[in-house]
Amino acid sequence: MKKLLSLSLLGLAVAAASSAQARDYDNVRIGVDVPYEPMEFRTAEGELTGFDIDLGNELCDRMGVTCEWVEQEWDGIIPGLMSRNYDAIMSSMTINDERREQVLFSDPYITMPSAWFAASDLGISEATEETLEGMTIGVQRGTLQDNYVTDNFSDVADISRYSTADDMVLDMEAERLDIVFLDFPIGQSTLLESEEAEYVVVGERISEPKEYFGDGFGIAFRQRDEALAEKFNEALAEVQEDGTYDEIYTRYFGEEDAE
Repeated sequence: MKKLLSLSLLGLAVAAASSAQARDYDNVRIGVDVPYEPMEFRTAEGELTGFDIDLGNELCDRMGVTCEWVEQEWDGIIPGLMSRNYDAIMSSMTINDERREQVLFSDPYITMPSAWFAASDLGISEATEETLEGMTIGVQRGTLQDNYVTDNFSDVADISRYSTADDMVLDMEAERLDIVFLDFPIGQSTLLESEEAEYVVVGERISEPKEYFGDGFGIAFRQRDEALAEKFNEALAEVQEDGTYDEIYTRYFGEEDAE
């Protein structure tokens, strides 16, 4: 009798798991870290916008579901997904092997390099162990840039880690940092276009090695949500094919070729 009861309970558990995996979403909650112009930010009127937001809303429209954006600071964004605070993450998250162990990724939807940014009078033309020795470097905590700088420059420079890029920019303006390492479009919008001071890109944009810089940005899901990930992939392929993706890309990045 106990054995039959155990088998029945097991069958119910399997059925429940299958039902959860086959769930039909009418409303998809998407985790996002704000503000990171031009990827995700609020307008002066408080409206949430940006490349990730516009593309995500378009994908949800194609799938026939409603998007609900849930704001979450970066260092808690994957734990928030695992705790079911939202169903997906679409917040400029780089696809790499370390994150693949935790989450399931969509196909890449854009590739963005990283870059070093500093005040124009810093006086260096490239970022190396020699040129950065004794300096203070700013990075956002828990990012691929944090990992790269920690592994390659912690022996020669001080590293200051921040919860947000905005806090990092404030310390740059207050001259508490010598140089920062950011996704290029974020550094471009927050520093190169700053009215407070003159900043420049130091050296070339960086997208190698893949160990750190991965395979582009992807939408992250819980490992079990393969059906939801596939719906997003199908919608992404559709907007890329019919030219809608290029329209959204041009809106935020100009006429350069979309990747």
